[in-house]
Amino acid sequence: MSTATTGARPRAGTPRRGTGHRRRRSVLVALAFLAPALVFLGAILVYPVVYTVIRSFYSASGDQFVGWSNYLAMFTSDSTFTAIRNNVIWVVVAPFSCTALGLVFAVLMEKISWATAFKLIVFMPMAISMLAAGVIFRGMFQQDPDHGVVNAAIVAVTDAFGGPQASLPGAGPRQEVGLSASDGGAISADQAVQVGTVQDFPLVGVRADEVPSGAAQAETAPAPGPDQITGTVWLDVVRGGGGTNGQIDPGKPGLPGVRVQAVGPGGQVVASTTTDDTGRYTLSGLDPGQYSVVLPATNFETGFTGINWLGPSFITAVVILSFVWIWAGFAMVMIASGLSAMDRSLQEAARIDGASEWQVFTRITAPLLMPVLLVVFVTLIVNVLKTFDLVYVIPPGNAKPAANVIAVEMWRVSFGGGNDQGLGSALAILLLVLVLPSMILNIRRFRADRQR
Repeated sequence: MSTATTGARPRAGTPRRGTGHRRRRSVLVALAFLAPALVFLGAILVYPVVYTVIRSFYSASGDQFVGWSNYLAMFTSDSTFTAIRNNVIWVVVAPFSCTALGLVFAVLMEKISWATAFKLIVFMPMAISMLAAGVIFRGMFQQDPDHGVVNAAIVAVTDAFGGPQASLPGAGPRQEVGLSASDGGAISADQAVQVGTVQDFPLVGVRADEVPSGAAQAETAPAPGPDQITGTVWLDVVRGGGGTNGQIDPGKPGLPGVRVQAVGPGGQVVASTTTDDTGRYTLSGLDPGQYSVVLPATNFETGFTGINWLGPSFITAVVILSFVWIWAGFAMVMIASGLSAMDRSLQEAARIDGASEWQVFTRITAPLLMPVLLVVFVTLIVNVLKTFDLVYVIPPGNAKPAANVIAVEMWRVSFGGGNDQGLGSALAILLLVLVLPSMILNIRRFRADRQR
């Protein structure tokens, strides 16, 4: 008896009719949805990279093929060498500092009751633009203590521990009363002074705003003892006019903090003192005889006004500090997230077994946080290599070459006056090559975490 073959089931392993058609349709639908994103990605990423690579082999005008000349010029230029050196410093210092501070802050937040406020304060700089942060740090580190808060604090501490000293640049003697200034800037009496007498120092050439803030009305010095020389140092000028030259009149301030020295015949300083708020001084313990009474030149120097933070020597450190101030909050939040997801039973078990807090941190907490620390560190490296805003805003004109980095050098030679987009393109490719390893490492880390 024969069986009908109509409606027989297909053999095993034979693809059903229409399977390939459905697959092609699924691929087309996926491409249709991805097409806008792919076009957009190609327009803003692939095309600029390809064009920059091609442009780096052409001259500044773009109409002449120069081969590897731009790359050779890049590695033989002093400014590019400085930029590469500074980028190395950035990569070594900034990511380590941010990650370490973020780790410390994240751990400390678990030990304090006001953790939310602490986290807000540390993370707040992330809400400030790089440009605004650069302006803030440039103002903070101004050399003039009247404008830069850092130098104002340093000068205040120096004055507190070293004692206030007069700083009267430009001051000179009233010459018609028997005083003269040496070539080195010291002011002294023309004649030797006998012990037991008075030697006054009326000065001129001091601006009203340079008179020490503690200055009071000048007063006549007391009568000296048998082993003393006394006198008064004052500004021999009355604001608005009036008074007699060489005389202590109302309205003439004494000059406090002025150092006065008695110099013996051999040129040695045998006694020294400073004037009080009224400008009076007393040199005591002198043997009988004559001495030269001198106001040393140090009284008339500018004095300590702080450190030139924005000069070529310290500018890179200041800019890196601003970066750490901004990004430490990011590192703290990322690491705190890792801490919140950590299995705390291991830490508690270690404490029960007698481990100290330092051992718990170094043997358990830090190793468990290593994946998060690596992501934070690599992300910071990428941001460090691309740093532009801070380096462009903070350094003043004379310090910009010393703070140069690759991103700023690329902009400078391309658009900031160099007008050499061939060399600028070569620098852009160098920056891309430096950033790629960190980005690839980050992508691999993300994939590894996703597969767990």
